[in-house]
Amino acid sequence: MAARGPGLGVAMALCAGALGALAATAAKLTLTGDHLRPESRQEAAPGELIHVLLRVGCGGLVFLFNALMWTFFAKALRYSSSSARASLTTTASNFLSSAFLGKLLFGEVHALLWWIGITMTLCGLLLLHTASSQKNQSENSQKHE
Repeated sequence: MAARGPGLGVAMALCAGALGALAATAAKLTLTGDHLRPESRQEAAPGELIHVLLRVGCGGLVFLFNALMWTFFAKALRYSSSSARASLTTTASNFLSSAFLGKLLFGEVHALLWWIGITMTLCGLLLLHTASSQKNQSENSQKHE
């Protein structure tokens, strides 16, 4: 099957990164289920059953999101011009999605060093995409001459 353009590979890699972040979030909810525990201890039996069911459900979501993430990553590798582009795009998407979900669901705050690292990753991604597109343009112009 022929590639459907470089945009499809990038879209698949972005989805893979977001799904990886969702899997990590579900794993955190599974292993540190305090977020799922009811506040009231008066109804211990029904509340505890719901707590266990929610944790098991989140455990299932870990496997589902990981399977989807690997599927999308494999497709990103197929449709991207290079494996480095797909890997770096997936990584950047995963970091940003993890930061967003961590802040939204758990109130996490990241240190300055973390933001410096993600900025360097995004700059590398931008450099990779720019260099690759310039190479493709020069190859296309040489073919037409």
